[in-house]
Amino acid sequence: MIDGFDPAHLPMFSHLETERVDESVLNPETMQMTTKTVEKTFLVEPVGYLVFTLGKMLETVEMAIWASLFAVLMSLPMAWVAARNFTPHPALYALARSFISFLRAVPELISALFLVLAFGFGAIAGILALALHSVGFLAKFFAEEIEAADKVPQDAVRATGAGDFAVLRLAVLPQVLPSYTALTFYILDRNIRMGTVIGLVGAGGIGQELKGRYDMFQYDHVATILLIIFLSVLALDALAAKLRRKLI
Repeated sequence: MIDGFDPAHLPMFSHLETERVDESVLNPETMQMTTKTVEKTFLVEPVGYLVFTLGKMLETVEMAIWASLFAVLMSLPMAWVAARNFTPHPALYALARSFISFLRAVPELISALFLVLAFGFGAIAGILALALHSVGFLAKFFAEEIEAADKVPQDAVRATGAGDFAVLRLAVLPQVLPSYTALTFYILDRNIRMGTVIGLVGAGGIGQELKGRYDMFQYDHVATILLIIFLSVLALDALAAKLRRKLI
């Protein structure tokens, strides 16, 4: 039943198995149900599902990376408005803080439910759900880091006649960059883990595959998925720790 199947060129580590199966068929002459034995050939791929699941885990990691990237790009300008000592206007400060609190108050799983209705099943809904919730965290922490930055370098730059943006770029950003880097890595790690959860509502990634196999009572496949998630999180934690040591 596989299109273009060539028994002489099987996938790696796979083999063919033939089984004799009893089937009930209708005899057109006697109009009676009879049983006949037929041979069926199956393609057995011992690592086929493992490769498929690794692809789904890669999709989850890609979702987390894109969501984290969008969250950082959205949080940087929002943090400037939400920082009390740099906001252009008190009304903008209140509006930005309220919007950030709203994004942080809505869990990814809830927003993913509505985004799946809007964009359908798949990775787009998952990326948006992770990104929106991440903005709620990153913008808040980025703004608080700006507010807590040392005032002495800022006063020195202001004494040269520089404006707020120049002060933010020259006196504040060098101070907060290590914290920003650590927070970004934390959000990336969190999005990878949450990406497996929002997939349960159809928002793409390995979580969607996990939900489907669980609903079909295929617990051997479920165990494979859980093991891959566990090993992937361990590997990504080790990679993130190594990158943090180099950058911070």
